[in-house]
Amino acid sequence: MTGVSPAQLDLSRQQILAFRRHASALDARLPPGERSVRHAAWAGLQDSMPRAAQLSIHARVAGTSSSAWEDPSLVQLWGPRFSVFVVAACDLAVFSLGTLPDDAKRRQRAEDTANRLDALLGGTQMPHAEAGRALGVHPNSLWYAAPTGRVLLRWDGARRPVIWMVPPPEADPREARLELARRYLHVYGPTTPESFGLWAGVGPRSAAAAFEALRAALTPVRTPIGEAWILTADEETLRAAAGPGAMARLLPSGDAYFLFQGADRELLVPEAGHRSELWPSRVWPGALLVGGDIVGTWRRAESVVTARPWQRLSAAQRDAVVAEGESLPVPGIKQRIAVRWDD
Repeated sequence: MTGVSPAQLDLSRQQILAFRRHASALDARLPPGERSVRHAAWAGLQDSMPRAAQLSIHARVAGTSSSAWEDPSLVQLWGPRFSVFVVAACDLAVFSLGTLPDDAKRRQRAEDTANRLDALLGGTQMPHAEAGRALGVHPNSLWYAAPTGRVLLRWDGARRPVIWMVPPPEADPREARLELARRYLHVYGPTTPESFGLWAGVGPRSAAAAFEALRAALTPVRTPIGEAWILTADEETLRAAAGPGAMARLLPSGDAYFLFQGADRELLVPEAGHRSELWPSRVWPGALLVGGDIVGTWRRAESVVTARPWQRLSAAQRDAVVAEGESLPVPGIKQRIAVRWDD
């Protein structure tokens, strides 16, 4: 796919952000239940920061318990870009086989690594560092087996991941790649093949091939940051009038709503100084979403949440932020969470 032309639809920043909030269920929480959790994890829940996936579920699903990330309907794996993700177990193929390299040599490395791990583990579980030592390789090289869909893990943030093997998903890797692209388009759209390639870790050529295969189901659009694509099925929602944003949501580091690079960040957070706070070179904070806009950052240390707004918030907005902070279902925190302001 070489370009986006001619564009059939002009989209404003407000329309795009309203659509993304709608697609991610951030304006109104979904009812409790497995179906809602799968909806929340439609494009995967990055869990590279301890329990980020847990808090992403909480931002989207009512009644989220402190053990929601451990629900049997969910699995943990090294997903796109070999980052830790939580996904619906029934979607394992999408987030593993969907990232399987197209290059024959790299694909063979994935299969060989998975085979060696399988022979070592023999149906048992083992810390990934210990498995790496036993195989005489750097533990992180075991990531290469993840796109086969045969490696699952458990990482609770306190210790190194424990890994084990499962049967390979019964799915066509090409179809898994296309489904991964559809989900990215739905949750992160409007978007481009280049952005998808970066997010999925599949590279520009493979990403362009996926968009080309989906071309009949895509519509070109113009956005404030350039030309892009949407799923044609999403056009009606994008054209619809934006509904009101939730009073407040505390989105964790790596949440899908702000997991962007380059110009996509400018669309989400127009002011450069604020972008440098939300996406620093080191550990990202969480995003403070108030009334449908990101208006600051937040961080948590044990039972204390510190909110740093970029603008003056009303008393009602501050109360909503405090209520969100106090409701965070963080595993292992027994005392009530306190919210402090850094403004």
